[in-house]
Amino acid sequence: MDTRAIQSAIDAANRAGGGVVLFPEGSYCSGSLRLRSNVDLHLDRNATLLGSTSRFDYQKGRWYALLLAEGQENLSISGSGTIDGRGRELVQDIVRRVGAGEIADPLTKDRPDEKQRPLLIELRRCRRVRVSGVTLRDSACWVQNYIECQDLRMDQVRVDSTAYWNNDGMDITDCQRVRVTRCDINSADDGICLKSNVGGSGCDDVEVTDCRVRSSASAFKCGTASHAGFRNIRVRGLTVYDTFRSAVALESVDGGALENVRIENVRATNTGNAVFLRLGHRNAGAPAGRLSGVVIRDVKVEIPSSPPDAGYETAGRPPRAPHNPIPSSITGIPGHPVRNVLLEDVEIVYAGGGKAAVAQVSASDLSRVPELPEDYPEFSMFGELPAWGFYLRHAQGIEFRKVRMHLKQSDFRPALVGDDLTGLHLDRVDLGPLSGAPAVVLNRALETVLQAVRYPQGIQGKIVLMGGSSPVKQSR
Repeated sequence: MDTRAIQSAIDAANRAGGGVVLFPEGSYCSGSLRLRSNVDLHLDRNATLLGSTSRFDYQKGRWYALLLAEGQENLSISGSGTIDGRGRELVQDIVRRVGAGEIADPLTKDRPDEKQRPLLIELRRCRRVRVSGVTLRDSACWVQNYIECQDLRMDQVRVDSTAYWNNDGMDITDCQRVRVTRCDINSADDGICLKSNVGGSGCDDVEVTDCRVRSSASAFKCGTASHAGFRNIRVRGLTVYDTFRSAVALESVDGGALENVRIENVRATNTGNAVFLRLGHRNAGAPAGRLSGVVIRDVKVEIPSSPPDAGYETAGRPPRAPHNPIPSSITGIPGHPVRNVLLEDVEIVYAGGGKAAVAQVSASDLSRVPELPEDYPEFSMFGELPAWGFYLRHAQGIEFRKVRMHLKQSDFRPALVGDDLTGLHLDRVDLGPLSGAPAVVLNRALETVLQAVRYPQGIQGKIVLMGGSSPVKQSR
């Protein structure tokens, strides 16, 4: 155990006004370390910092973590070495200690609570932070969480963490002025996840550029914790593969505002869902949040028929009830619509193959789709949906421009179903071959514009309007 020696070096560098704590080639075993201002923790190539496999060697910030800091500035973690949490062995130690009565934990499904499982990195209220070059491996919980930090830079960080559940690759919580560039993430939970806790200030001015993600949950997500919300978020050049849930998930369910978000240049293959936007209301005694001002542009996604992350150590959990392939969706709640969303130059290729014998919600009875305002937000939360391509509900000012949705196998459902919409604008939308009939079903859709929409040949009743729909313009 090198904990005391490493901590002494960190403290000495800090007292000297700053410096580098250098890990030459070799392996070093440590419990929790407190990072200090003006100190760079630098791991040379072939240097590995091993987290202790005893939970009692870890200290607590918000949660337990290997590397901790609070209220520090000008600190960095750099180099081309590895920080290995040895999550499998560490969780075994926690389970053993719970069984011996040394740790109080209900062990839900033989799984220790996430607050008992140490992270690799937790930095709170720190300023001018840089993490670059290192590989972060096999955390027992979230890999890294940056809470209420400012001026955070992450560049060429590699995450390879599938040792246990709740292995978020990167959590950015209530941070401002964040730049994440050229990172490569393979995680057993969300890949890059923005959060906003109770009492936080929200995430503002966050840029994610040229990153690659594999996840047993969602690749890029804003939410689930969404109390103060997310503003001025930009994602460019996102490559997603073998991801169980959504390539892009934008969620506000705890009263915060999610607004001015721009997602561009996304390429996703073998991914369970393309786009999931959800405005919910989990805190019934508080005001609902807002989700508005979202632009999603230049996106190509391929949805397979089989589980996208099959064969991974912690693959996504199977559905609770039978359902056909689930479409992308934009959903608010009654009286609180999702507002002003543009999808432009988007192509989604679905495996298709939906069959009424598996499950069916008729597009003529949309009331069967549950609202679930207080539920955990996830693209599969509603179960069976009546569309194969896109499902829209409680939304205002939604525009599809140059959107192509295609099937590899036929599906009995319509391509697009909308319910309780105002200001829907479809412009140069191509619904491809093998679509169900009718192609589009709109219920309670006011101020709808359908312009240059292409339908599969031979489809009868291409558009069905119900419940007071009033399209103002239609053209082939």
